[in-house]
Amino acid sequence: MFFEDVNSGDVIIIKSFKHDGSVHRVWDETTVLYCDEYKLIGGNHCTRVTEANGDQWRTEGSAIVYFSASHWFNVVAFSTAEGVEYYCNLASPSVLQNKELDYIDYDLDIAVKGDRTFQLLDEDEFDLHKEAMHYPAPLVSLIEAAVEELKQWIREQRELFAPQQFAQWMAQFKALKEKR
Repeated sequence: MFFEDVNSGDVIIIKSFKHDGSVHRVWDETTVLYCDEYKLIGGNHCTRVTEANGDQWRTEGSAIVYFSASHWFNVVAFSTAEGVEYYCNLASPSVLQNKELDYIDYDLDIAVKGDRTFQLLDEDEFDLHKEAMHYPAPLVSLIEAAVEELKQWIREQRELFAPQQFAQWMAQFKALKEKR
């Protein structure tokens, strides 16, 4: 699947689902910074998030997001007192249509601290949903391979994990925000 053509400065909605098709979470507003047929880089600031049960909250500060039409993960990067930190979701490749980016959240996450140490999270949730939602064996294998690929990206500082890339995208996002 490839991303449709959106332009830098366009605003999109991000929607995550669970394997059973239920809505998991919705982010109201993300500004596109870059999009080609394979990846989308965006930025958001204190965006409203709606949970499946209707509860709403706002993200803290600004974040840069990376979504892929081919990789089984997405990445959220944000600056803290300890440096740039990342929250990575193991998820289906993303689909972008009509300025709505959709993906299926597969429970596992990797948190990356400012010192580049990282930890795999939510293994219990993955195991529970794997049984309850009947994840097929080939899907489980894809997700497990994506965990290893994501760890490699972190170690090699690929894409958004490269400090200069985060700084570049954040500067572009702030410049776009100032123009509004």
